[in-house]
Amino acid sequence: MAGPLLEIRNVSYAIGGRPILREVTLNVDEGETVVLLGRSGSGKTTLLKAVNGLVRPTSGEIRFEGKPAAEWDPIHLRRRMGYVIQDAGLFPHWTVAANVGLVPRLENWPPERVAGRVGAMLATVGLDAREFGGRYPRQLSGGQKQRVGIARALAADPPLLLLDEPFAALDPITRFDLQRQFLELRRTVGKAALFVTHDVREALMMASRIVLLKDGAVDTAAAANEFRAARTSEAQAFLAGLEAPGPAETP
Repeated sequence: MAGPLLEIRNVSYAIGGRPILREVTLNVDEGETVVLLGRSGSGKTTLLKAVNGLVRPTSGEIRFEGKPAAEWDPIHLRRRMGYVIQDAGLFPHWTVAANVGLVPRLENWPPERVAGRVGAMLATVGLDAREFGGRYPRQLSGGQKQRVGIARALAADPPLLLLDEPFAALDPITRFDLQRQFLELRRTVGKAALFVTHDVREALMMASRIVLLKDGAVDTAAAANEFRAARTSEAQAFLAGLEAPGPAETP
């Protein structure tokens, strides 16, 4: 495909006249992870929802796979994007296998193909389908739920993953383990990702590029290895946090 996988062009969004997003412009290319970094209320999750078609921008345009999002069937658009949220968002009354196989079933894959894909995706995130496929979410740890959520997002082989602070609720050791596993997945699976976090350490670890949002607008956009040189006051405020001990280092 020529051009970026995802294009966000001068997107603004307001509720009752109150601006939430202000002329945001960014691209996501195939295979890269763009991290949306920002404080609570900076517009990160709203931008993710705009990409997924859950909110409609007040102005501007979003293009996915070269086509304006407004011209996509909303359901088909969402099935082309894997979505991972905090606590995985699994259906509690469905087994792990049923959760992971949701979108392939909706896409009318044959049952044997669904089963094969479920097993392969669980193996990709380090879970054995024979052991975990028949379990329910209540029988999983927090880290296991997030692994299942990532497997579900990957199941129908979408070109883009949307991740909304997927590891924020986990203990530091589990979080670090899943961060490393996600980096390995990015290397082996090669998916593009738009990844939301408020943690600058996580942003520097996970990103190909970092887009820092402030009050709904892009404050700084830089490659991950160049972000430490950013000189805006907002970027400096986040970078100052690198000098404080992280959660695992706190006495």
